[in-house]
Amino acid sequence: METPYQQPPSGAQWTIAAGGHEAVIVEVGGGVRTYRQDGVDHLDGYDADEICPGGAGQVLAPWPNRIRDGQYRFGGRSLQLTLTEPARHNAIHGLVTWVPWRLEDQRPDAVTVGYDLPPQPGYPWPLRLRTRWSVGADGLRAEHEVTNLGGEEAPFGFSVHPYLRLPGVAVDDMSLRVPGRTRLLVDSRLLPVGAAKVAGTEFDYTEGRRIGDAVLDHSFGQVDREADGTSVVTLAGPDGGSGVRIWADGEFGWWQVFTGDTLSGERHRRSVAVEPMTCPPDAFRSGRDRITLAPGQVWRGVWGVRPGL
Repeated sequence: METPYQQPPSGAQWTIAAGGHEAVIVEVGGGVRTYRQDGVDHLDGYDADEICPGGAGQVLAPWPNRIRDGQYRFGGRSLQLTLTEPARHNAIHGLVTWVPWRLEDQRPDAVTVGYDLPPQPGYPWPLRLRTRWSVGADGLRAEHEVTNLGGEEAPFGFSVHPYLRLPGVAVDDMSLRVPGRTRLLVDSRLLPVGAAKVAGTEFDYTEGRRIGDAVLDHSFGQVDREADGTSVVTLAGPDGGSGVRIWADGEFGWWQVFTGDTLSGERHRRSVAVEPMTCPPDAFRSGRDRITLAPGQVWRGVWGVRPGL
């Protein structure tokens, strides 16, 4: 008689902690399950006995968001990806969200996990992915590294999918600031068909304003940057005293903001997914900000979450 499966759905759990900050990193997908400071949750994570819901905390590679029909051309080849969003006939969120990542290094305040993506139909290029997750006085930090192990150029894009929350504050009552000057216009399959400036429209969050009943699942581009080259999205409570910031370095030129309207149960509009992306949806087809990794080339990107405003 076989022994019943005993591990959590997300595999091994690695807890890191420092100065009141604590996060749990998981084996399946190599993502972040929870992050809190002094017992206050800043990410809308999930329980150890749950299957990761709605992409919470997952790493999205070698492409973020959606690819129309899962079809694209690269290097003179026509390629077909598995349709992982069948209702919309799209390939979504890459190839590493449900695979087991290996533990490479563990310290009290940091853990490094890795995964070697093998060549496969639809994406015939081998990649090595590594993420160092850490916590400290500046909050949660993720340092990503992706290497092209093959002998050919490979198309590439990257994102992560954290949901930010303000405990006790409904999404409608949160104030959102997104430093994007444009947003993508999308069709019924949430695929881009154009772009528009946000200035003077209901999608202008450059100065920060209440979300209210707005339904958001939008990509924002042409981001304004801080003096250090990062861009920052902020969520604040109605009293102006509570808030959380998510930042990303210059490798990430896009932000996807999703108010969770298609999620079911308690997760419906409970938090806001704020995803730093290197490229917009459907970039494998359009080529817009798609990264081309040369053989042996290493891509690196960094982002993080800081409690407070």
